[in-house]
Amino acid sequence: MTSVTIGDMARHFTLRRQNADLQARLSTLSKELTTGKKADVAAAVSSDFKVLAGLDHRLGILDGYKTATSEAGFFAENLQNVLGTVASIAGDTGPALLGAGTTGGVQSVTITTGDARQKFDSVVSALNTQVADRFLLSGAATDRAPISGSTDILNALSMATAGQTTASGIIATVESWFDAPPGGGGFADAIYGGAGQPGTFATGPNDEVTLDVTALDPAIIDTLKGLALASMVSGGALAGDDTGRAFLTRTAGETLQAAGSDLALLRGRVGSVEARIADSETRNAAESTALTIARAKIVEADPYETATALESTQTQIETLYSITARLSRLTLADFLR
Repeated sequence: MTSVTIGDMARHFTLRRQNADLQARLSTLSKELTTGKKADVAAAVSSDFKVLAGLDHRLGILDGYKTATSEAGFFAENLQNVLGTVASIAGDTGPALLGAGTTGGVQSVTITTGDARQKFDSVVSALNTQVADRFLLSGAATDRAPISGSTDILNALSMATAGQTTASGIIATVESWFDAPPGGGGFADAIYGGAGQPGTFATGPNDEVTLDVTALDPAIIDTLKGLALASMVSGGALAGDDTGRAFLTRTAGETLQAAGSDLALLRGRVGSVEARIADSETRNAAESTALTIARAKIVEADPYETATALESTQTQIETLYSITARLSRLTLADFLR
């Protein structure tokens, strides 16, 4: 039987090549075990990167929607807080003014309207809330405060009612001034600093929300109207006419109570938008998680399989070293003994 042998030099190079291959594999497996990523992604996708590119593209889009929904949620939350503050003040002040104007005496009217004047400042301050360099109630003009100060409103009303000597005349003038449309010379022209309608937030594929609330909303206008009437009484309107002042105070209370109901509906509208934003966040997060898992199955190395392969390679290297050492001790003299 004919046997084929190789020379010592050939054997030496063969062992060196085998050792180099095993060392390279050991290095690759060690890197995969450490990073959790497959070293040869091209081999993992059979050199077809379309699926992986598609997953990465979709994840990038979802990341953009995540930013948009986060911003929309933050905007809606702060808007809800502002409306809550305004509604709370209207809810507390309305009944007090109504009671003082109906059964209270001169002192009660003075105290409650003086308190309403302070509340007027608080409401204006709340409506001019700014978050992340954006005013909440200015429509598209988020860089401008939605309304001027309460003093500006009262000064404008003082000029508008200058010729009025009765409570009914003052009330009619105040209502007309507040309710005048843009271009009518009233609140919308003299006090409102916003412009246009609020922009939309894209919260998902074919899904967007709009928080279309501005300081011109009727519920907000009526709240300002009621507080302004009470503040005018506090400022001396119809001085000496206790009956007229009580009537103004009662009307201010009634206006605030009616505004309170409208504010509740407005807050409910914003709440519905908040719910849509939350749904979009949940839906986008679920899709992002699913895509991330799918991507991981392609590019991430299985830790158990990698550790097993690493241990097997280490064993092969140790075996190769053992064989190399044994072969290096073989000599002709030892064979002939």
